[in-house]
Amino acid sequence: MRAMIYTEYGDPSTLRLQDVAMPTLSPGAVLIRVERASVNPVDWKVMAGGLDGLIETVFPVIPGWDVAGVVEAVGPDTPEFSPGDRVASYGRTDVIHGGTVAEFVALPATSVAAIPESVGVDAAAGLPLTGLTALRSLETLELTAEDTLLIHAASGGVGYLAAQLAREIGATVIGTAAPHNHDKLTALGVTPVAYGEGLVERVREIAPDGVSAVADFVGGVREDTLALLAEGGRHVSIADPSVEEVGGRWVWVRPDGARLHTLLEKVAGGALDVEIDRTFALADAAEAFEASMNGAANGKLLIDATR
Repeated sequence: MRAMIYTEYGDPSTLRLQDVAMPTLSPGAVLIRVERASVNPVDWKVMAGGLDGLIETVFPVIPGWDVAGVVEAVGPDTPEFSPGDRVASYGRTDVIHGGTVAEFVALPATSVAAIPESVGVDAAAGLPLTGLTALRSLETLELTAEDTLLIHAASGGVGYLAAQLAREIGATVIGTAAPHNHDKLTALGVTPVAYGEGLVERVREIAPDGVSAVADFVGGVREDTLALLAEGGRHVSIADPSVEEVGGRWVWVRPDGARLHTLLEKVAGGALDVEIDRTFALADAAEAFEASMNGAANGKLLIDATR
């Protein structure tokens, strides 16, 4: 099969399109014919060695953790799926080696979810990592309709989905974003504020008594979070583990097919929108990684493994 690989840590220029062996299909696993993979910042951070020592890496590495496609085959004792099923997955495994930026990927059935008929392959591919991260963050906060939630980076990949999920719960949501993204947050029922110097004062104008919950999806905002958090408030971060030193929780999302299916059903029902920026051919995956690194996207960057 064709796959993008890298043989040492580095930047996107290390990626090469090569023919590699098909993945091994073990018991309880699903072989997926990849239609779309999506790019997340963690992909190029992993490629640069950012998780070295935390997760074992076996070179050569096929990057990518998000996938949507069709079941090609199933291993023994995998009654949940059959060949021909449309599926999606957040496909992080215990070893960094066989990723989703390829024509095929084998993943544990527990991390795979059926795609509802009305959900397109692009939305399904763009949802797994960001959607599950958003959901786990709100679950960790134990968010309720009585909360006022501040989301740092509310127009980003995770933040935009978290804002929608929080509004569905009924929480009041304040979201930081660049001014050109304020309208899309307003359309969700989120009160937008510009990030940067003066953020604490701007949020205090909206919530004079502070906020009861904060979700940080960008990092570098711990002191602003603490300045705005009301007494007894809760806060999480996916980007700054130091929040655990000051009563917060650092969120590291797990693959979870059942929760992913719940999110896909929300997409099918119109309660959750997945923004797509553009799609690259498999051979152009390095360009997609570069675009992600440069922040040159407004929505998910996808890789079409069929071309």
